[in-house]
Amino acid sequence: MQVGVFIPINNNGWLISETAPQYMPSFALNRDITLAAERHGFDFALSMIKLHGFGGKTRFWDHGLESFTLMAGLAAVTTRIRLFASVATLTIPPAIAARMSVTIDSISGGRFGLNLVTGWQQAEYDQMGLWPGESHFHRRYEMLDEYATILRELWERGESDLKGEFFTMDRCVLSPRPSVPIKLICAGQSTEGLRFTARHADYSFALGQEINQPRAHEPVAARMQQFAAATGRPVETFVLTMVIAAETDEEAWARWERIADGADWDAIAWMQGQAGADKRVGADTNVRQLAGGEHPWNINMSTCVGSHATVARLLDEVAAVPGTGGVLLTFDDFLRGVEDFGTRIQPLMRCRQHITSEAA
Repeated sequence: MQVGVFIPINNNGWLISETAPQYMPSFALNRDITLAAERHGFDFALSMIKLHGFGGKTRFWDHGLESFTLMAGLAAVTTRIRLFASVATLTIPPAIAARMSVTIDSISGGRFGLNLVTGWQQAEYDQMGLWPGESHFHRRYEMLDEYATILRELWERGESDLKGEFFTMDRCVLSPRPSVPIKLICAGQSTEGLRFTARHADYSFALGQEINQPRAHEPVAARMQQFAAATGRPVETFVLTMVIAAETDEEAWARWERIADGADWDAIAWMQGQAGADKRVGADTNVRQLAGGEHPWNINMSTCVGSHATVARLLDEVAAVPGTGGVLLTFDDFLRGVEDFGTRIQPLMRCRQHITSEAA
């Protein structure tokens, strides 16, 4: 099973709580986390793109870096770990995103991949005059289909002449092309999101939502495999997972409960209000799952809480779910979390026995 780290490009990582670690994003912080992950044999690092925070007492995600430029910097200081940037597709034309990707491919020596983001928080784009209107909720994967097609044509052939409803290319050219095929990621959980991933992407992100329930993502992974089989393209599912680990189960649960006690409910309410703007019938979108679950202070992501041995066992169970290619990890304290994973958790995982940490 592959292991990635979801580096904290915005303040406070993925914990909307006054009692969680409070910190600002910086290149230095993300460099140190990524280098530690590389040293411990992590397979990849991914940074999101978020352009408007949730406010509240913690000013959650009100401070953030830009994904492409951050990953370009990390590409220059790393040697092995794969790097994924995220593109807010409403803000960057596909031909420019294709060229930026090739540039980081060149910097990294073929270690770059791209996460495609359709955009769901209206405030992010309204502030720049880029929100297309409510119709975007209904048609965002139609737009993304054209976007991904242009990326692939430019990367594979060096030219795109696509005449679509959202984008018009006039023999648009790209050179040089990537040194290796660039992998695409999509985090869509809806039926249309999974179908898009089956057509265009290589990896799908699943949101398990449960605490210490390592098979919670199984239904989504199974649906992803069904859609992938229909297209004949292999797609692996990666599970977004938070790790709260300590010497004992009791210590880890005490940390989790302290974080829950400090939940920033004003910031959470902002997030939930933005997620509720999509009025379409059905609750299978990742936005609704993230905003509407039982523990929104960690954005309702799948979470492993326990001793190092407990977390290792849970992650081995995640790996056993058919269609699962890996996990994308977040931590309450990223620097300590990556070190503890590399030295205390990973050596206990059956699915990572082939990994040798440089720090071991």
